[in-house]
Amino acid sequence: MLQTITAFLGNILLVVAALMPILNPPGHAPIFLSMTTAYNEQEKAILARRVGIYSFFLILVSMFTGSYVLDFFEVSLPIIRVAGGLLVAAAGWKLLSDEGKNSNRKLEEQAVALEHSNEELRSRAFYPLTFPITVGPGTITVAITLGAGLKGPGLLHRLDMPIASIIATALVAYSLYFCYRYAEKIMRMLGSTGTIVFLRLSAFILFCLGVQIVWDGASALLADFVAHSAPALLKR
Repeated sequence: MLQTITAFLGNILLVVAALMPILNPPGHAPIFLSMTTAYNEQEKAILARRVGIYSFFLILVSMFTGSYVLDFFEVSLPIIRVAGGLLVAAAGWKLLSDEGKNSNRKLEEQAVALEHSNEELRSRAFYPLTFPITVGPGTITVAITLGAGLKGPGLLHRLDMPIASIIATALVAYSLYFCYRYAEKIMRMLGSTGTIVFLRLSAFILFCLGVQIVWDGASALLADFVAHSAPALLKR
């Protein structure tokens, strides 16, 4: 019994340890804040909660059905990385190039913006805040990889791994909500100038992450092309 509980807790830690570094809730919190400057505090709280919920379900769907969906549409993981990386890089570039948000006056004006509709908040929470900013192609790849481990032998394994994965994903999703919910309070400690500098830096990092994801996917595609083309070229 004790061994079973230990193994179950180990599975939870395994999934958390695999997802947490790539999701990086504290690191994404400034990006969330920079993309929600036009929303008031109550709306940011709603967005943070919905991003946590959407992330939970998106990770689980990727974990349990991702490999089947990719096989059905005949889409490879490198293609997912390239497409998702382009979306992430585009979001980072938009933040970097938006000069209208560089001044303290603009930040203060956006802080008292008009209320937005629930439908707009739901739409914004999923795209681009949940996907591809928070749960990007890297996270989906990790989730699909973890999902492959759910198909182990034995009834006990088939039961405890999915349950452990659900609990671990819920813990990670809550950490996302917590970091996003209180991102503004953390940023206030930096002051107005420090916040602007930090948000610009976060936008640049987001752009670099997108480029890195595109490069990883393109490198895998190139390696696969060389592996399949080289034998044919050598035979000529």
